[in-house]
Amino acid sequence: MQRRNFLVAGVLGTAGVAFFGAKSLYSYDIFEQERDFAVPPLYEGEVKNGKRVFNLNLQRGQMEFFKGLKTETIGINAPFLGPTLRAKKDDFIKVNIKNSLGYDSTIHWHGFELPARMDGGPHQVIKNSSIWSPEFAIKNRASMLWYHSHLLHQTGAQVYKGLAGLFIIDDDESLNTNLPNEYGVDDIPIVLQDRNFNSDGSFRYVSSMPENMMGVHGNYVLVNGVIAPTLKAKKKLMRFRILNGSNARYYLLGFSDNRKFKLVGTDGGLLEKPVKLSQIKLAPAQRVDIVVDMSDAKDVVLKSYKGAISQSRGMMGMMMGGMGFDREFDILKIKSKDAKAGSAKVPANLVQHPVWNPKEAVGVRNITLQIRMGMGMMNRSSRDDNFFINGKSMDMNRIDAIAKKDAFEIWKVVNKSPMAHPLHIHNTQFKILSINGRLPYPSESGFMDTVSVDPMQIAYIMVPFKYYSDAKVPYMFHCHILEHEDGGMMGQLLVT
Repeated sequence: MQRRNFLVAGVLGTAGVAFFGAKSLYSYDIFEQERDFAVPPLYEGEVKNGKRVFNLNLQRGQMEFFKGLKTETIGINAPFLGPTLRAKKDDFIKVNIKNSLGYDSTIHWHGFELPARMDGGPHQVIKNSSIWSPEFAIKNRASMLWYHSHLLHQTGAQVYKGLAGLFIIDDDESLNTNLPNEYGVDDIPIVLQDRNFNSDGSFRYVSSMPENMMGVHGNYVLVNGVIAPTLKAKKKLMRFRILNGSNARYYLLGFSDNRKFKLVGTDGGLLEKPVKLSQIKLAPAQRVDIVVDMSDAKDVVLKSYKGAISQSRGMMGMMMGGMGFDREFDILKIKSKDAKAGSAKVPANLVQHPVWNPKEAVGVRNITLQIRMGMGMMNRSSRDDNFFINGKSMDMNRIDAIAKKDAFEIWKVVNKSPMAHPLHIHNTQFKILSINGRLPYPSESGFMDTVSVDPMQIAYIMVPFKYYSDAKVPYMFHCHILEHEDGGMMGQLLVT
């Protein structure tokens, strides 16, 4: 392999000490010391009295991201991150979540359609030393969803330290596609997160007001908690289910030799037909499900290319460009010389989607995303009044929207700020109708729970609320740049 480009802040010196807190980005061969790819442990729970039961512990821990340096972390049943939970559509699950952190937290079921009281948002706080046991039937199609902290004003910090994990849902239709499906063998989960480190190896989180404004962008990319790992492919046809678990960074994913791959799924499950691509953009919280042919037995690197974010003009554009938020770097090396042939394949047709008619929508809901700009923001000690939806900052005592159960809405999402925002809506998987006047690309035709809207652009999405209602407990909708969410770009939605 040639020298590779990584998001790194410093190079290990002869004394083994690195200055990880620097803002600059370096290029060096981080693959010189090969790190093994880590597959998150699979946890399928235990069936008791007709319920699939999972036991989770929110805990503190330590990780050695760099040899000889210990990083204080938090995780779920582990020092950092959590296991991949797995269940099937129509399973009834119960999750016993014990909080052993020493402070409050929550666990939100991101992408799930579920009762509001089980959602795990800021209204369902898990106090220290207590246990929260949500129970609900899985209504979602086959997909890779995830779970993570959603504590008011602390989501970004807790996710940054490691409080997140994956949840794979299966159904008969997806299992009949013959896609690669052997977990950890030819079906590989990938959690992408970028992090900054201090010189002692500790995480460095929000050290300046610009990081609040633009979201925290790290100098190192972790892949399932490992920096620059090497995956040894076991099969010639490999499926990668990829989560952008970063707080704020966008990725434009592709391979170092520009090989094509097939996109088979998005946030909410499989597409109707695979889409052949060489690159795909991934906003914070979004997921993609891709299949890659490795039968040529060549080494290849999964990369992020320049162009992941839409550069805006003015102060924000200059700052984001100057700080290196949009550049090319390497993520993961894949070796395939020992890959074996298998029976999995990508069929021409995957699954069928229901037909949604926009004329059936009960109305149009206007959602405007805004940031307070100018030097006034830079000098503020509080971030709670700098980020807005429809001119208002998050207030736990205010309901911002009321929707009807068993109905569709069309949401008109207007971004009146100079940077892109990924809008996430709880308790739904929606479809994109248009983005800035154009129809969705084939790669945008799937079910989504997070839509990214570029600066000064408009997206129309068709949003269903199908199964549950609650006149008192709301769901959230918010920007999934976590520093923006914590700073007020979040609203509350009742489904009645």
